[in-house]
Amino acid sequence: MVLLSNTDEPKYLKLDERRGKALYDRFRKLIVAMTPSQSKLLELLGNYRPECSQQLQLKAHYEAFIAVNPDCCERRLLSGHLTGSAWLVSADGTRAVLMHHRKLNRWLQPGGHADGNADMAQVALREAEEETGLTGLEVATEIFDLDCHEIAARGNEPAHWHFDMRFVVRAGGNEALVQNAESLGLAWIPVAELAERDDVDPSIQRMACKWLQHNPGYVANAG
Repeated sequence: MVLLSNTDEPKYLKLDERRGKALYDRFRKLIVAMTPSQSKLLELLGNYRPECSQQLQLKAHYEAFIAVNPDCCERRLLSGHLTGSAWLVSADGTRAVLMHHRKLNRWLQPGGHADGNADMAQVALREAEEETGLTGLEVATEIFDLDCHEIAARGNEPAHWHFDMRFVVRAGGNEALVQNAESLGLAWIPVAELAERDDVDPSIQRMACKWLQHNPGYVANAG
């Protein structure tokens, strides 16, 4: 999404000046009211090009959620908030790291809360480092995948939604995983295997298939 400055003149004003001016004024008020974090997040989403209808719908859902929630990066927003995850692959691109999440008791990609940081790629990188112990990681700045999933109520915390932005994070030469208190285990798993397994989270399978589609040579390398 390209955010207009106060000096930008929309092209549609030339086609229907009165109608276009009213729409532009409404749009300008919305943009002016947004925080820098909201604008940054919407620009990030604007650069994401979904390849299926599901991701396209999620993108629109994210944009609407961010536009009306200035505190979308804070976990104090009880209805839901942004999280960042890492599609963490080996240097040769053939394997990905999954962690056995202690609280959820599921094998998932590394990730966690933004806690006020609107730089979601850096959130993903931070979580990858903290949850795997790996160093020398590199993160891509563009969105790789979007997911929105409900987190069940637990204790005083009500049920809420995680708007999870996923980014590709690539490992360097160090592949020695170090488990922390948030996980029951860590593992490198061939991406081609994840794409075919029906016992993993659907979003994991989706990312594996997307990765292989964009990098078909990695299937041969894995074999």
